[in-house]
Amino acid sequence: MRSFTYERATDAQAAVAAVSRTGAKFISGGTNLLDLMKLDIEKPSHLVDISRLPLRDIEELPDGGLRIGAQAANSDVAADARVRTRYPVLSEALVAGASGQLRNKASTGGNLLQRTRCPYFYDTAAGCNKRDPGSGCSAIGGFNRIHALLGVSDSCIATHPSDMAVAMTALEAEIELLDADGSVRRVAIADFYRLPGDTPHIETELRPREMITSVLLPPPPSGRQVYRKVRDRASYEFALVSVAAVVSTDQGMISEARVAFGGVAHKPWRSIEAEAALTGRPATMVTYRAAAEAAMRDAVGQGHNDFKIELARRTLCRTLAQAAQAS
Repeated sequence: MRSFTYERATDAQAAVAAVSRTGAKFISGGTNLLDLMKLDIEKPSHLVDISRLPLRDIEELPDGGLRIGAQAANSDVAADARVRTRYPVLSEALVAGASGQLRNKASTGGNLLQRTRCPYFYDTAAGCNKRDPGSGCSAIGGFNRIHALLGVSDSCIATHPSDMAVAMTALEAEIELLDADGSVRRVAIADFYRLPGDTPHIETELRPREMITSVLLPPPPSGRQVYRKVRDRASYEFALVSVAAVVSTDQGMISEARVAFGGVAHKPWRSIEAEAALTGRPATMVTYRAAAEAAMRDAVGQGHNDFKIELARRTLCRTLAQAAQAS
């Protein structure tokens, strides 16, 4: 690990000002950043500690939604009675992520900004356009079992690792951002993440000298919410495929549906195609299968990950069946 300087921010505005210096980065729980620093992937010369900022609260909003502070620990959000009752898909997604110890340290803002777990990104001897722009993508033509199926480019086929972000995408959350001038803007989570294109190292719409201060959840949608994660082992593992689904039924017909995938793209993947195939249709396996086919219509395997296309279809069908039955 390279040497660096350190300061603890006293307030949010001071934190944004401090990170404006060249080579500076925020650190909160450090569950991702410190690993990357040890591997010489991230090389900050100055760390701005924002873990003590008063951004841990989970607050009621006038419209019936919730504001989740960026420093709220993943374990605290998952355990909050309002989240468990009104947004169970988010609680389920958080509990499915990492280990209990990591959830106690990981922050909401840090979770949203965690980097890919592509092994070539972590291997500094391999070509990786995300880590070193212009060096190529070793995953294309390499061992790509965990890699993306949708929204890929010739520059990158990495996946986004967050479970929480998938659930928040299905819930249509907004991310609140503070800049160095003190102004605040909101970005829908669906617009926050970028597809790789030819600039996979630019992962989000977060601007220089901006900091995530909170996540805003709108009033809970109608219907049953379910999160399902398929992984190689039952604990402390990233998703091969995950699905966040919200299904509302009326007399056996699907009146409203939301579907978001994890583990299949460079960002949490909202499937408008699947939702269109579900809405107004009977809550049957025939409908779920049609939605699954629509969701994966443009999926492209890279060889080792071809199995994930059918896995994604089956995971969606099972998740929808569970959600519709309870709804």
